[in-house]
Amino acid sequence: MVKRNALGRGLGALIDDAEKMKQAGIIEVEIGKIEANPYQPRSNFDEESLEELANSIREIGLIQPITLRKTGADKYQIIAGERRLRAAIKAGLETIPSYIRQAKDEGMLEMALVENIQREDLDAIEIAVSYQRLLEELNFTQEDLSGRVGKKRSTIANYLRLLKLPAVIQKALREKEISMGHARALINIDDSRAQEMIFAQIIKYGFSVRKVEEMVRVLNDENAEKTIAGRKELPNAFRNFKGVLGKLLGASVRISVSEKGKGKIVIPFKSEKDLERIVKIVENTK
Repeated sequence: MVKRNALGRGLGALIDDAEKMKQAGIIEVEIGKIEANPYQPRSNFDEESLEELANSIREIGLIQPITLRKTGADKYQIIAGERRLRAAIKAGLETIPSYIRQAKDEGMLEMALVENIQREDLDAIEIAVSYQRLLEELNFTQEDLSGRVGKKRSTIANYLRLLKLPAVIQKALREKEISMGHARALINIDDSRAQEMIFAQIIKYGFSVRKVEEMVRVLNDENAEKTIAGRKELPNAFRNFKGVLGKLLGASVRISVSEKGKGKIVIPFKSEKDLERIVKIVENTK
């Protein structure tokens, strides 16, 4: 019944035997025995996003189980996680790790999850998954959740955002290869490929949280510059100044200006020697 290879290297690498999975309330369910929820509010699923998740599942497995309701002797209906189920099918899985709920156990589920969240040995992803289950399965709002668990809404929102990180980064956070600080810096990047690129550098070079925050700031500033540049041209006065400054410094100067009139000047240099040349020019123009 349980197919070990269906877990890939995701959940199976984190929960290393069937007994521990059972204790966590997770079982493997054959995908062919799962039917869609007729009350599923979402009808459109982005195909590109599904394919990205399917590729991730092929590489490292499914990190976050889905939630099912038992409807018959050997039949289940999906409560939460249809996107994950669709991606698992695309990835070729035959079984999928699942939480199984009774139809009317909302009160017990809430008590169990809230109690679970209060434990000190949970990692950040486990906490985030518990929050997500309360939102998805009990139709809580973040305000409801804030009152139930005694946490600020912003804290809950930050945990939930962790679940949007690529699975490889979630797995690294669970296995303590990176810290919560690293992950919180990475969630401020919109592009998953950029997130994975910086994550790879964290692992390779052991970057501190402060270093990663600075890398993210620089990346977002560059993206903001491109957005501003694509949205409108520089006013004539700034274009003229850019030309004069570029000629003076012998560099391809960039100037960006926000809609409020604030901006910045970027002066690129090719080497340390080139930087020294630019500094001398600036000093001599005082």
